[in-house]
Amino acid sequence: MTDNVKAIPVIAIDGPSASGKGTVAQAVAGSLGFHYLDSGALYRIVGLAVVRARGNLENESEVLSILLKINIKFQRDQVLLDGADVAETIRAEPISAAASKVGALAQVRAALLARQHEFRQAPGLVADGRDMGSVVFPDSVLKIYLTASAEARAERRYKQLIGKGFDANMAALLQEIKLRDQRDSERAAAPLQKYTDAFEVDTTRLTVAQSIASVLDYYHRVTVN
Repeated sequence: MTDNVKAIPVIAIDGPSASGKGTVAQAVAGSLGFHYLDSGALYRIVGLAVVRARGNLENESEVLSILLKINIKFQRDQVLLDGADVAETIRAEPISAAASKVGALAQVRAALLARQHEFRQAPGLVADGRDMGSVVFPDSVLKIYLTASAEARAERRYKQLIGKGFDANMAALLQEIKLRDQRDSERAAAPLQKYTDAFEVDTTRLTVAQSIASVLDYYHRVTVN
């Protein structure tokens, strides 16, 4: 990465599943006129591709082989897998679980690193995921750890899925979120954790607008001359 690219500011928003990272990150990017990276979508696409190929989600070489053969492209509101829009498909809960499994594979994370760096373009970038501030963009001008209680996150996921027409079960979602938290925090490759240089924003009792305002406030505080 060149020095000119490094000079482009990045806001890294990390946190557990269904904490509101995507919604907040997109809004912050829009407010600042920055680009936006949904790193989770990359892992969801890989998970979907492996599921469709009937592959083993925990076999590193098999997943990597599938990843290297697929074409991933983001185009406005579309998420393209080999030319087909899968923006809605990758939000289904089984694909979320698949993304968590392939995301635990070190070689898969390494293979997607360069693709994530390509999103760093002027005037700036807001990136959300699990390791944006720790691995992908460690020089981020602002690092946010966005979190919420497991119960609040399960409720949000439930409403999101029902709203999109998917079947959902609250108890099953809560269990899956807890399992995913454990899997994401205990994996050997880039585990999810709150780093000392990240500001924590707990959205359990915050509205979306309050969560967005909190992140913007931190950004203006750290960038004031």
